[in-house]
Amino acid sequence: MSMHKVFWIGFAACIVGAFMTEMPGGEAAPEAAPMPDGATLAAAPAAHQDGGRDDGWGGGDIRLSRRGDGHFYANPSIGGRQLDVMVDTGASFVALTGDDARAAGLDWSDADLRPVARGASGVVEGVPVMIDSIELGGTEMRDVEAAIVPDGLPVTLLGQSYLRRFQRVEIEGDAMVLSRD
Repeated sequence: MSMHKVFWIGFAACIVGAFMTEMPGGEAAPEAAPMPDGATLAAAPAAHQDGGRDDGWGGGDIRLSRRGDGHFYANPSIGGRQLDVMVDTGASFVALTGDDARAAGLDWSDADLRPVARGASGVVEGVPVMIDSIELGGTEMRDVEAAIVPDGLPVTLLGQSYLRRFQRVEIEGDAMVLSRD
């Protein structure tokens, strides 16, 4: 993939994630709950890595490797289908591309589209859905709020409706650690 294409995919994902200020049902995003003692959301300097994936369950933590583009990706199972998604701590909810939603068995029509967020270019149209199950690294999260965004989203985003269920989300060098301590 060309660096130009990687840049624009990353840029679009950041813009969508940064401006997703509403939940799929149209309600304002809730204030983040206070983090438990010792829990952190930390950032590390950008680093390059060969793009390898390490999203297996080990030692009670899920460890995700930073890819060469500087972002963290995971391969959760949604609807029985393993997807390649970008972890986006700035997105309020899980946002599925149209292709990934169909691969996961989620169907919709254009008549179902409605405003689900605000983006840099205006209102983001999508279809609010509840994902029955997301499995990653040996742990399963049930009933996860999400939206299908069939146009303008280059990669599925694993946002806060999933991430906030962990007690600890932190970056250690080139690894993002998700823990349900």
